[in-house]
Amino acid sequence: MRPDTSAEHVDHNAEAARLERTAGLYPEDAEHLLVQAAAHLELAGDRPGATALYDRLLSSSTPLEHPHLVRALKASNLWEYGHEAEARAIIDGIRATSPRDPAPWVIVAEALESHDELEAAQETFTAAAQLLLSDTSEPPYATYPLLFGRHRVRRMLGEAHDNWDTLADTLHSSPVSLDELHDPKRVWSLGSDNPAELQAEISRLRAELGTYREALSRPFPVAILHWPTAELAELMAAYPSLTAEYPSREEHLSTIEASLRELAASGTPNLGIVTGTVPSYEAFAASEASSPSDATLLPQYATTLAARGLAVAWPPQRGVECWCGSGDSYGECHGATQGKDV
Repeated sequence: MRPDTSAEHVDHNAEAARLERTAGLYPEDAEHLLVQAAAHLELAGDRPGATALYDRLLSSSTPLEHPHLVRALKASNLWEYGHEAEARAIIDGIRATSPRDPAPWVIVAEALESHDELEAAQETFTAAAQLLLSDTSEPPYATYPLLFGRHRVRRMLGEAHDNWDTLADTLHSSPVSLDELHDPKRVWSLGSDNPAELQAEISRLRAELGTYREALSRPFPVAILHWPTAELAELMAAYPSLTAEYPSREEHLSTIEASLRELAASGTPNLGIVTGTVPSYEAFAASEASSPSDATLLPQYATTLAARGLAVAWPPQRGVECWCGSGDSYGECHGATQGKDV
């Protein structure tokens, strides 16, 4: 689906079928593509079909990169069409395994919330926050939905603010405060005959929609190709003619950061980084009936990876590990004024 295509005009069944076909062509990306396909089936109302895709992933002989995420999505989907007991069992299993990825926590907590299990939702959000945020002074961007969701549920329960609620308020960038967005009394304004109250609610909803769009909409990025250390060494050993493109690891990293900064300075939006692997690149070259030593394939390969949803947005959000793989945060590595190379 093109990023500029309105969701109202998408044939979700056709899009799911297209993603399944693409997964067959790129088995290394099957997990990512089939999760997207399942989401389209859910939107099309084919929840059993979505469950079948989740089961297909979970029963695959290929280890999943995000198994807890797939299970969480399956649980949320099952509950929506009457399989509450199975959904609860999966949710209990996810909580017991304590995944380090915030996404499964958010999905299962929101599933509980959507079925009026507010106390259980709060407990789930809080357990995730204790696990993922207790040892960090600067929450990674991926954990923001945990804090926002926890704030929302606690507001609905009438709980007094605590330190994590205050942190959520600080991180929230919308012009409408979280307290106002999450006010349970807002629902009453929707039935008001007072034009001023209705207009205020419209403004709040617009602000909330803008926040969701910012978080969920990932336009097709202008992507720069990054080779990790081992992959770059393997690439140079197999195709020495590409040395002209990559004289050294250090120059490769500095060129990526400099190129992205130059694009950003010129006003180019939606910048990203894609990570290459030699087997994937060789398969791409074969599909183009060309040799991997042909340097003109490199930008085409980067564009193909981005089109398959594999680009990571640049610059990284604050607190997020640097794209180069150093293990340091971006602000301490290539995000610094004089970024170091690793």
